[in-house]
Amino acid sequence: MSTFVPGQRWFSTAEPELGLGTVLRLVGRSVQIVFTGSAVVRHYATGSAPLSRALFRPGDQIRIDGQDHAVTEVIETQGLVDYLCGELRFAEGQLDPEQPVSQADSRLLNGRVDRNAQFEFRLETLRRRAETQSHPGWGVLGARIDLIPHQLRVAEVAAARRHPRLLLADEVGLGKTIEACLIIAQQIASGRAGRVLILLPESLVHQWFVELLRRFNLRFSIFDEERCESMELGGDPSNPFEDEQGIIAATTWLANDGKRREQLLAAGWDLLVVDEAHHLGWQVDQISPEYALVEALAAQTAGVVLLTATPEQLGRDGHFARLRLLDPDRYSDLAHFLAESDRFTAVSEAVERLLGGETIGEADRATLRHLFVEDEAALQARLASIEEASDEVQRGRLRQALIDDLVDRHGVGRSMVRNRRQAVGGFPPRQRKISPLESYDPQLAHALLAEFLFDVGSPGHAEPEHDYTRDPRLDWLLSTLEQLGEQKCLVLCRTRAKVQALEEALRLRSGIAVARFHEDMNLLQRDRNAVYFADPEGARILIASEIGAEGRNFQFAQHLLMWDLPIDPDMLEQRIGRLDRIGQKGNVHIHLAAIEGSAQHTLLRWLDEGLDAFEAVCADGRELLREFGPELIEIASNDADFDSQEQCLASLIERTRERHATLTDAIQRGRDRLLELASQRGTRGGRLLESLRAEDALADSDDYALRLLEQFGVHHESLGGSVHVLDPEYLTLDAFEEFKNGPRQITLNRATALARDDLLFLRPDHPLVLSAQELLLSAETGNATFLIDEALPPRSVVLEAVFVLECIAERKLHVQRFLPAQPQLVAVDTRLQVRQGFMPGAKAVQKAGERLVDLGRFRKPLAALVPPMLNKAKEEAEQLAAVKIEQALGMAEEWLGSEIERLQALAKVNPSVKAEEIQALEQEREALLAALPGARPRLDAIRLTASVDFLRLAV
Repeated sequence: MSTFVPGQRWFSTAEPELGLGTVLRLVGRSVQIVFTGSAVVRHYATGSAPLSRALFRPGDQIRIDGQDHAVTEVIETQGLVDYLCGELRFAEGQLDPEQPVSQADSRLLNGRVDRNAQFEFRLETLRRRAETQSHPGWGVLGARIDLIPHQLRVAEVAAARRHPRLLLADEVGLGKTIEACLIIAQQIASGRAGRVLILLPESLVHQWFVELLRRFNLRFSIFDEERCESMELGGDPSNPFEDEQGIIAATTWLANDGKRREQLLAAGWDLLVVDEAHHLGWQVDQISPEYALVEALAAQTAGVVLLTATPEQLGRDGHFARLRLLDPDRYSDLAHFLAESDRFTAVSEAVERLLGGETIGEADRATLRHLFVEDEAALQARLASIEEASDEVQRGRLRQALIDDLVDRHGVGRSMVRNRRQAVGGFPPRQRKISPLESYDPQLAHALLAEFLFDVGSPGHAEPEHDYTRDPRLDWLLSTLEQLGEQKCLVLCRTRAKVQALEEALRLRSGIAVARFHEDMNLLQRDRNAVYFADPEGARILIASEIGAEGRNFQFAQHLLMWDLPIDPDMLEQRIGRLDRIGQKGNVHIHLAAIEGSAQHTLLRWLDEGLDAFEAVCADGRELLREFGPELIEIASNDADFDSQEQCLASLIERTRERHATLTDAIQRGRDRLLELASQRGTRGGRLLESLRAEDALADSDDYALRLLEQFGVHHESLGGSVHVLDPEYLTLDAFEEFKNGPRQITLNRATALARDDLLFLRPDHPLVLSAQELLLSAETGNATFLIDEALPPRSVVLEAVFVLECIAERKLHVQRFLPAQPQLVAVDTRLQVRQGFMPGAKAVQKAGERLVDLGRFRKPLAALVPPMLNKAKEEAEQLAAVKIEQALGMAEEWLGSEIERLQALAKVNPSVKAEEIQALEQEREALLAALPGARPRLDAIRLTASVDFLRLAV
């Protein structure tokens, strides 16, 4: 890497579409580059910047103010370059952002050519890259996820917004984290978000880091006070939050540290994601530090995504507070919001009757009129048409059209997504088996109580030493495993210490193959143990801690054994969710045991008898824990006589059951049917879903990624079962981080990738594939070749020029949607006639693989032949480019124009559609229509095909 000097010109090898950049300044270990052609400023680490110095040699063409000049001499002074072009002298700062950087013609004229196979592969790579960047799934093609319709629908809804501001409120187990990660990945890939901040409870930081890295190939950085202090102690005076583009941090830490809070706000972000948003405390007269922090960030950040699993009916004030973060103008008055919510409860009841085909009464008509205040007559006419329809099919169509219109008018539906398990479907039945155990050992009872008090977080109780060799639960575990035979079993407990103690006890008592999984293991160790568990010949059981199992999919197993229980019903649901997932092929069997009379038995009974938490999802679990948790811990910890304790527990369970029924009924009655319908709309045939399915159908037979890596000396070998091993033994350069630890196993198959977290899921947008493409296309390899074709008539020469149509524009415009950088092959003969559909003969291609033709002696005739042919090819490429640009302009106008019209119409009936959103879309359209005509064809590669007598005639 050359030394950076302000004023120098550089290209981005990662984003060549940005054009030529200029060094603005150096700050610490980073360099700031401005790309004036695309109005983008980038910050790079000086040691690892994906940049290439823009240096031109004598004979090269440079572009100044739109005019091309031939360089005759290069003069360098203190790191800056001047170019002499005849009598003219230009400083490098005068270079246009768009430069004719291809040296393909120079290489050919100088007799430096590559094999034809390299030319062909370069052309294929250009086509592949263009197809990938214009694909509807760009950014998530390689996401290690099931193609679940409702999740992909959320991603589509967010992608349709310039800057999504959404509350993801799906029921537990439906994958809100996946939905948020899909949004993040697409926002980054499209260029709409460069800087992303994710705020979470401390306990979720590691889970999100793994989820983003393992599933989406997004490498975020975890920030805490220790990291910030180490940067400051290292002498770096800059804002630590400006050091990385993607940051994960704990909400509470930042909210309660004044210095870090101010630095975070000053750093500037494009997208803010907040998980567990229901923990952001808000009341009309008091807000928590966490809420205040998020509110300040949301006010200055274009994109905001909040995640919550708490049903809005269990706290409408808090629900209002969350919506207020997304749209403070729309949700400015709590009383108005509560009144509107009550009205929509009535609307939901009317919609239920519409869906059920029932007659709409006068009360329902009055309710619906609130949504049609501007056109009550039209509503009455539509309701009359439904009643007067001639048959049920027509009546059903009219009902559905009215429901669709109601959904469009529902304000919250623009700000919130709410999917329900019942509507989504695909979940297996749960079957719980509880085994009460007997024990009369006072010492064991004392140990179990100490374990329980630590598990529930009682103040002053540290984790005790664990010895399970004589624990009755171990006998139960061994007996259960014996009954289950060879079936795979996931064993969950709370901490790393328990995992290790349980593994040690099993090792002493049995010869069962065991894998372990906890938070102190690194990712590689976890991956290996997960693979050992997934292997049919591997471990029968995997023992995992609470945190260690988060974000992992073990749905190939159907048996879950719980060594202990969390007191939080939501955490219990997360445990069960390791197996109870969409796509689970069998019933989920939950095995539980507790020693009668122990604190653990008290907790088990409360969860089972009070909440039915093992066989049904408990949406109100957190509220029930808040109301009854302290009393539960007191009863479980009490040393009173058995009868007294049993009486207290029975009372608690009865009251819990009654409260659970009341809350469940409130949640059901308060369901917003319009919101649920809006969330489900289009999930069955979404464009993103269909495009990803089509990609999956071709993946196993497409070996492009393997052939790409072979260009760099990475060989592959099939291991069977859709798994390949990539061996970097002959790797020609040290540029791929994936191979720093040696060979890697990969798969192209989605199902295999989901079952094996240790495999690289090598899809077109995987960082390894994109890096290899950038390296290949930024080098000269394959950009010039020469063939002798016996099938050509005597004295014939055909030049094929590959042009890439590139549009230099702001990255956030994502011009590839309409004008991908698709290569255009133009063939011209010596009579300067365009040869449509020209292809070298098969025999010529075959012989080209045997040896290269030495063109050193033919530079003079080549210099006479090639330039006029190339000029003619360029003229043709410009004409073809004009057609493609016109098509792209029409597509952009039609696509964005129709979206603007739709939003304008929707804004008349839906107050959540903001004028700013429409204005942003109009500005995007204007920017695209201004940028697209500036696209220019750039010469990338040349192939010259000559008749057999060419060499003799040339001499």
